Amino acid sequence: MTDIVYCFPVEDKHRARMQQAAPNCRFIEASQETIPEKIFEADIFVGHAKVPVNWDAVVAAGKLKFIQSSAAGLDHCLAQSVIASPITVCSASGLFANQVAEQTLALLLGLLRGIPIFYRQWQRKEFIRRPTDDLHGKRIGIVGLGGNGRRLVEVLAPYTNQIRATDFFPENKPPQVSELLPHTALPDLARWSEILILTLPLNASTRGCVDESVFSIMPKGSYVINVARGSCIHESHLCNALASGHLAGAGLDVTDIEPLPASSPLWDFPNVLITPHVGAQAKRRTDDTTDLICLNLQRYFAGQPLFNIVDKKLGFPHPSVLYRPENGLATTT
Repeated sequence: MTDIVYCFPVEDKHRARMQQAAPNCRFIEASQETIPEKIFEADIFVGHAKVPVNWDAVVAAGKLKFIQSSAAGLDHCLAQSVIASPITVCSASGLFANQVAEQTLALLLGLLRGIPIFYRQWQRKEFIRRPTDDLHGKRIGIVGLGGNGRRLVEVLAPYTNQIRATDFFPENKPPQVSELLPHTALPDLARWSEILILTLPLNASTRGCVDESVFSIMPKGSYVINVARGSCIHESHLCNALASGHLAGAGLDVTDIEPLPASSPLWDFPNVLITPHVGAQAKRRTDDTTDLICLNLQRYFAGQPLFNIVDKKLGFPHPSVLYRPENGLATTT
């Protein structure tokens, strides 16, 4: 019998649906506290381990065959031993692209329309007009055009026809993007962008990739939004760019250390909006996650191609296999 260990918030209805999708399997529920031990029982692991797991030992045990992550980012499981192993890995990339796009829009409009400053005035009962900025017509650069980035392009397109992006697969350009550059062209994108939005995964090549060299060549008065992973930005360099006035503001749903320490200078900038990594929160989060899990379990046992199957060396799926929750279809064929 195949053992499926799962670790994500579920109710009885979700357990029943997973059992129906894989009727001949034994499901073993784990918590974040017990997952480091229970994962050794798994032929298949479903969920997101937020605590350290000895992946080297898991791989060496030879039982685990398939990981279906409930998160888009895979830095929690893509250890070198997993990358080198025959274990199949699928992500939840794009599953909550609508919510990430909404979070991006909230951070961006909040900054442009001066909400942090006006909120502080509201607390002091001050009614003072101050300058604001506009989203319409801005030059927007998106770093990483996976499931979240592609949905974000669709959401931002009515505001401007000036959207460029970088991606590992520059041949898969959405129609709303005027120019899709290779991932190595981040400096070119930064030099052009009045708004730079990060939607890229965290891996060895992206850790700290947005640093002083990037901030310094962005146009003066530009903005940075990070809805990817906090460690993609060199935070002390971000603080320097904000303190100098070179950047007009930053919207951060993620930070290098989470929770962000109270001692971080990022809290003190009036032109910084910080939200506590809630971009992928959704009213139907568990329902939608279970949809993808059940679909991929059925396809796995039927020997069919899987949605969001990851190129483990890159750390993310190819655009051709991305899952779209509204129709269960990949974004491209």
